[in-house]
Amino acid sequence: MKKKELKISTLIGKGCVVGGDFKAVGSARIDGTVEGDISVEGTLILGAGSFVEGNITAQSVLVSGEVNGNIQAPVRTELVAGAKVLGDIETAVIVVDENAIFQGRLDMNQAVPAKRVRAKNIRAGKKSAKAMLAEALSETEELDFSENKEAAASETETNSENE
Repeated sequence: MKKKELKISTLIGKGCVVGGDFKAVGSARIDGTVEGDISVEGTLILGAGSFVEGNITAQSVLVSGEVNGNIQAPVRTELVAGAKVLGDIETAVIVVDENAIFQGRLDMNQAVPAKRVRAKNIRAGKKSAKAMLAEALSETEELDFSENKEAAASETETNSENE
């Protein structure tokens, strides 16, 4: 995450276990265990020793620990080295460290600009170079076939006149 000053209003320390759903106003850091769903209005930071068994909803999520559940973070989700997420992620921006583990579905469902859609439609009407080459070859083969047919017909006429 960007290095800006973040005011954490809630802290669950290492060794602390929360059984049930957890809600926090502002930002929160969890270094312990939460066995339930988490809802944070700001940023949620999951420390290296953290474990969450439930779904997470926050504006931004930074995962260093383990999550068994879905993450919904409309702004940003970051999985750093050592993170393990087994569940789906729905976010606008995703950052995954090469040493993080993510197994699930990623949804970055962002609206596609109208200009881009029209560009695809325009391209759909154009032929690819391969298609144009295939068409040119088939036309050439048709011309060769019709020329050979005309030559054979004229040769047949010449043979019949000679007999």
